[in-house]
This record gives sequence, structure tokens and C-alpha cells, in this order.
Amino acid sequence: MILAATGYDLAALREREFPWAARGDAVYLNNASTGPLPQRALHAVSDFNKLRAEPFRLTDALQFETLAKSRALVARLVGASPGEIALATNTGFGLNLAASALPLGRGDVVLAPDLEFPANVYPWMAEAGRRGVEYRQLPARDGLLDEEGLLRALEDARVKAVTLSWVSFATGAVADLARIGAACRARGAWFVVDAIQGVGVLPLDLRRVPVDILACGAQKWLLSPWGTGFVYVREALARELEPHPVSWMSVRGSDDFTRLLDYDLTWRDDARRFEQLTLPFQDFAGMNASLELLHELGPAAVAAHVSALVDTILAWASTREDIALVTPTEPARRAGIVALRVPAPQATSARLQRAGVAHSLREGSIRLSPHLYNTRDEVEHALALLAEG
Repeated sequence: MILAATGYDLAALREREFPWAARGDAVYLNNASTGPLPQRALHAVSDFNKLRAEPFRLTDALQFETLAKSRALVARLVGASPGEIALATNTGFGLNLAASALPLGRGDVVLAPDLEFPANVYPWMAEAGRRGVEYRQLPARDGLLDEEGLLRALEDARVKAVTLSWVSFATGAVADLARIGAACRARGAWFVVDAIQGVGVLPLDLRRVPVDILACGAQKWLLSPWGTGFVYVREALARELEPHPVSWMSVRGSDDFTRLLDYDLTWRDDARRFEQLTLPFQDFAGMNASLELLHELGPAAVAAHVSALVDTILAWASTREDIALVTPTEPARRAGIVALRVPAPQATSARLQRAGVAHSLREGSIRLSPHLYNTRDEVEHALALLAEG
């Protein structure tokens, strides 16, 4: 029996949900790019598509109960209420929502670190050009988020919003959401978070962490189909913001399909006002199956297992004079991504690819990102290949 770091049966999990991994078809350490679908998610999508092929077997209740289940599963995972969750097809939807709906005006400053993933840059740049808002990028410190500098910059009363990634896609460095969120709340600034590289690998409780809007696609660490994700909007804020763009189901009464011509532009009371219908019901059925797997294993157990695999990479890198570790080593500052600066990164990446080790080459570094189904043997195999350089 192969056990995960906290005791769940890793061998059984691989056989049941990731048979290609159990067979040794590949060593997949690229979950920060695209997570694999567990078997249960494949079956859920297939079953829903069979109904879709014969739509007389579908009911409105089945479709919308699927979405309601998605909101409930997401809310449970991140410590929110279902009413604070709007389903979305990608992370960018939530970030565009924040950039367009927050009541920012001429002279206001939106503060962000540099080296952000483009999805959390271009919406703000575009809105700054349209509304006269200043989009200000804070220089990195030694290639990482300068949290102290960010807190100092918050002292400028013109800063009305801070937007950043919970986990950097390039370095794997983790931002202290609780600390930054508390500082934003104390100064009356909105706090917007791109969480796609954190949710599913790090525990999160938004009842205790002061975030206003949090966006997350589900295709990476949530092991879900493309075109699934969510945006969290804090309850009180959700009632204040107006949706842009507007969906035909953004308003009260739109669940009653017998009265669609009773036009009434009164927004829903919760985050559903931001959802854009029609969503891919079959893919959210798949997401539900994957989220149920995460809940069965336990978010804390998953985080501990991934942390143990990351520890293996960090320990190995610390013994190598030819490899520079980009990712912070402190446990609180890292998640599931490890970035390694190696000699001849292009050639090294090609060698790993030829050997069947899936990874990414990002910003000049080899990026390894193990997840809940990976084994220590797989990680050590990848490291042995890196050592050959």
C-alpha cells in the first residue's frame, strides 16, 4: 500500500481515479498548468452529455440543481456561503468583474505587484484607460512579491484597491492574504485575489481572511474541466455592485420561466447576479465530481501530501550548487509550485519531456507542480533526470 503523507491510500486512489498514473504512462508534474480529470469527473461529464444528446431526458431542475451543487461545494471548500459564489468559466471572468464593477474613479489608484499573470493585469490596464484610474505596479524584491513595500504603498490614501495572485504562477511564492487583507480593510481599500494557483492545494477560510473578490478557474488544482470556475464576492459587496455585462438571469424572478416577459431590472440579492448564463452544465457536473473527491480526501490532507512532495524537491535543490531555487523555502510562503533555475533550461526541459515527465518552462525556470495523486518516487525520478544535466 502506498500512503499519502497524511494516510489516505494513494495506490488505491491512483488505480481508481488516475489509472494512467498507476500504469506509469507518464510522470505528470504540471498541475499548475492543467490538472488531470479523475475518472469520476469523466463519468459525470459523459453521463450529462448522454442526457444532453437526448434533451427530452433533461429537466430544468436537473440543470440548475447541478449549478446549485457547484456553488455549495465551492463555498464549503473556501469557507464562504453559497450566496457569495458566482460560477464562471475562468479566472479572468472574476478579475474583469472586479475591474469593471468596483466603483473606482478618476484619480483612484489600483495597486498590484509586477510579475503578475496577464489575466490579472490587462483588465485593470483597460479600465484605467477608460476611467482615468491609475494602475500602479509595485516592483518585485529579489524576484518575489515585496509585501512590506505593498503595505507601505497602502498608506497612500488614493489607493482604493489591491489586486494580486495568492500564489505566483512563476515562482510559487505565496502571499499572506490575511495580513494584506487586514491592511486593506483597515484603510478602506478593496482586496481582489487571483486564487487559481492556490485553491485546491492550500486550505482557505474566507470567513477569517478579509478578501472582497476572489477569482478561480477550476482546471488546474481543482482537477476540473476547462470552462469551469467561480468568483467569490463578499456578501455585503455583492449587494452593492452592479453586474457588467448583464445576464438575463441576473435579476430577481428569472427562475420562473413562465413569466420571462415581466421585465424587472431588480438584481438578485446575492452573487448570482454576476453569473453569465448559459453555463456548461455538463462541465460543472464534472467539477462537482472533482470537488467531491477533494472533500473526501480532505483539503488539509491534500495540502499536507503536496507539501511533503515539495519538501522532497526543496531538499534536493538545497544540495545542488548548479541549481538556484526560485521558490521560497518557508512553509508558509510556498504551495504546490517549485521553480528551479537550471543550466540550459530549454535543453533540460526537452530532456524531461522526452523522458515523459510533464512540467513547464516559465520565465527561464523549470516549474514542477505535484498534486494529490503524485508519489515521492515520481518526484525523485524527475529530480534524477534534472541531475543528469
